[in-house]
Amino acid sequence: MKKILLSCCLLIAIVGHAQQPTYCNPINVDYGYTPIPDFAAWGKHRATADPVIVNYKGDYYLFSTNQWGYWYSADLVNWTFVSRKFLRPWNEGYDELCAPAVGIVGDTMIVFGSTYTRNFTLWMSTSPKENIWKPLVDSFEIGGWDPAFFTDDDGRFYMYNGSSNRYPLYGVELDRTTFKPVRTRQEMYLLEPWRYGWQRFGEHMDNTFLDPFIEGAWMTKHHGKYYLQYGAPGTEMSGYADGVIVGPSPLGNNFTPQSDPLSFKPGGFARGAGHGATFTDNKGAYWHVSTMGISVKNNFERRIGIWPAGFDKDDVMYCNTAFGDYPHYTNGDFTGWMLLNYNKPVTVSSTLGAYTANNAVDEDIKTYWSAASGNAGEWLQTDLGNVSEVHAVQINYADQDATFLGKQTNIYHQYKLLYSMDGKKWQSLVDKSNNKTDVPHDYVTFPKPIKARYIRLENVHMPSGKFAISGLRVFGMANGNKPAKPENLIVLRTEKDKRSAWLKWKPAADAYAYNIYYGTAPDKLYTNIMVYNANEYWLKTLDKEKIYYFTIEAMNENGVSDKTEIQKVE
Repeated sequence: MKKILLSCCLLIAIVGHAQQPTYCNPINVDYGYTPIPDFAAWGKHRATADPVIVNYKGDYYLFSTNQWGYWYSADLVNWTFVSRKFLRPWNEGYDELCAPAVGIVGDTMIVFGSTYTRNFTLWMSTSPKENIWKPLVDSFEIGGWDPAFFTDDDGRFYMYNGSSNRYPLYGVELDRTTFKPVRTRQEMYLLEPWRYGWQRFGEHMDNTFLDPFIEGAWMTKHHGKYYLQYGAPGTEMSGYADGVIVGPSPLGNNFTPQSDPLSFKPGGFARGAGHGATFTDNKGAYWHVSTMGISVKNNFERRIGIWPAGFDKDDVMYCNTAFGDYPHYTNGDFTGWMLLNYNKPVTVSSTLGAYTANNAVDEDIKTYWSAASGNAGEWLQTDLGNVSEVHAVQINYADQDATFLGKQTNIYHQYKLLYSMDGKKWQSLVDKSNNKTDVPHDYVTFPKPIKARYIRLENVHMPSGKFAISGLRVFGMANGNKPAKPENLIVLRTEKDKRSAWLKWKPAADAYAYNIYYGTAPDKLYTNIMVYNANEYWLKTLDKEKIYYFTIEAMNENGVSDKTEIQKVE
């Protein structure tokens, strides 16, 4: 009877997941192109960052930097763009909502863009889906860069702001009627890279030439405690993350930092998880949205990702970025669909210069393949190595010879996806020849998984420039064995600098990547790093005053191994 009950529970879980949609980071919205000419000197490109998602009247509203509008969604998967510039005659320009603040006051949504030098308007709406807005305060005199709004349970209203490698984050209470400061702003937190290794500036967090930046404030209240989140150490870095400090009241200097980042994603296809916001869905579950980096054509070439978040039994705030750019269900669970074509053979119709074919399957959004043209008929074909069960495909377009600056609302991608068992006879998988939407990170799933060895992407129409792909990512399950559990994990940490550690392990047979998990308690291994094609990692993210715990797992096209025994490292 027990076996039957367990089987029934498993069936219910499978059916429940089957009824849920899935998503895959970076999220697939129609990102605008950078409107700033100086930022496009190395090539025009899409860019946004500093996202905020708020749940308003049961719908989700997404605002981010310089998009000349915003999006709304009922399910966190399908987004509709609303075109609008939040500008007034005295502050016309292209930088109208840089790192925007979005807050809910009663039944009203309020929006404000970063500024110190101009009196931007504080906008209000009770019908944002219909694009109905009016000025709440014509010139919001206090200003602030990277602002964030917070309404407490008692109705009192606060703003937090700051973006600097010299000055801290600030907080101030605002009068609900005049929106003027109630008192002088207060210092909230300044980075402590001498203690917290992850706060060190640099791609390898070595802090050698520049002090780290603190920015991107956001406040969340849980169980009577206040969780002030912040981005650091720099948006260009793979280690860009959101940290959190915890206090008993909305303002003051009595906040305590959590040792490790809240959201952290230094590995995988698209890296970085900094300067974001935390929100709840319609079932009360927490989520975190933040910035993912590309930083090739410009340091500020970026995208957006979302991850499940929450609070544990000890009120520690966490965010789960494990498999953070693989398909997930909209309840936050990992689908278990593995990447089937990492570094597998690729053939193409043509190649532009050094933008070679394998760049499309190397699991690095910074590199890409480009065809010699943007013409219909250019194609890219990936060999999965064996016949596999394909559940989903993500198509990540790159910007090669794009011609646009600023937001475009009438552009679109058109393509065909085909599949084959032998590379000769092809069948249609997806036909978007008539698509009229802009899908720079298109993600498609199939009602039933298909059996295939080859997947082929054929261009029909590009919105601009060459047919270029930074990642043709095929997800599903192969027909072999998952890798063995890694062996002989070594973690070396010395007294010279306990912010750093060196990890090495015996490679697992047939593994293409590993997940490292660590934290300050064996039941709080919330920080994750995905490492491709290597069996060592230089870690420079630790709290020098804490003991740490580590484990690691291996993965391949067939699944994920068991984790190693948790190892204590003093």
